[in-house]
Amino acid sequence: MNWKPILSTMKPYTPGRSIAEVKRTYGLQEVNKLASNENPYGSSPAVAEYLRSKADQFEMYPDAFTAGLRTKLAEFHQVDPMEILFGNGSDEMVTMISRALLQPGTNTVMASVTFPQYAHNAKIEGAEIRQVPMLDNGDHDLEGFLKAADDHTAIIWVCNPNNPTGNLLSSKKIKDFLDQAPKTALVVLDEAYFEYVTDPGQEDAMNWIHDYDNLIVLRTFSKAYGLASFRLGYGVTNKANMAELNKVRNPFNNNSLALAAAEVALGDQQFLQDCVKKNHTERKRYVDYAEKNSIAIYPSETNFVLIEVPMDSDEACEKLLQHGFIVRSGNLLGTPGYVRVTIGTEQQNTDFFKAFDQLLITE
Repeated sequence: MNWKPILSTMKPYTPGRSIAEVKRTYGLQEVNKLASNENPYGSSPAVAEYLRSKADQFEMYPDAFTAGLRTKLAEFHQVDPMEILFGNGSDEMVTMISRALLQPGTNTVMASVTFPQYAHNAKIEGAEIRQVPMLDNGDHDLEGFLKAADDHTAIIWVCNPNNPTGNLLSSKKIKDFLDQAPKTALVVLDEAYFEYVTDPGQEDAMNWIHDYDNLIVLRTFSKAYGLASFRLGYGVTNKANMAELNKVRNPFNNNSLALAAAEVALGDQQFLQDCVKKNHTERKRYVDYAEKNSIAIYPSETNFVLIEVPMDSDEACEKLLQHGFIVRSGNLLGTPGYVRVTIGTEQQNTDFFKAFDQLLITE
């Protein structure tokens, strides 16, 4: 088979271990998965109620125009319905953008520690990858981004808040960067965790898409809305950009149940805000725990934290597994010496701190 040569240098995505697998391996009755930044409170009860009644027309293709959700989402964000592009999760949004813009002879700029699918897709498309080291505090080095970009830069990726650090760049810093970024490069502002941001000074970047012709803002229903299993993400940009991106979108790329579930979830903003409030309270507990034990922790505005461990990251993950907690090793994320932990419920976090105490005892 004549595979692309670059594939021989790449590895497929490595998923975290499942709850069932960990239970079998360690003989545990209870296991908490805090590795994938899922919403521990689930999704709106209205979604489950709707799905119980949705039991017909499975033989029909989904609405390729996504009219119902498109209309409600446009009203929610106060944008034109034709300025929204849907993907099978934000991952497909990243793939579509990369496919439309990247090719040999182009380059793409991103942080050295950020969502790995940016670089993964760039490799497949044969583009040069320019990774800018993050600042000491974990922020994107936007000045470094500007220095790294040139006339051949096709995409600049800004993950805000950033995964896996959780850092939030202020709206002012983002807009100052957009003012200076090359107009020929598409700036992708990936805001998968936007709903979890509690900084009162943060603006809604959806309002900027007509101020910057080279901006697209990505959001998802996988995180705060608790619909990760349905795989539904979306991007908002001007109509000119949308016309080109639609050319690489697969037809019927979102299934009917996902579109319906997202429409119902969008309508239950009270559930969303309750989740955000609980997450904010529990996030502070992680900061307090880290300070109490003199452990480094990155400033997070998400539903996860990147926290220092007193040993190799893989070893720490293994020990936490033995106590029934699945977390993500910093060795996989470009942050050795740390683990990424999804902020769970109050009880989950209390139990996690007890398990983490054992790491400190064995230091």
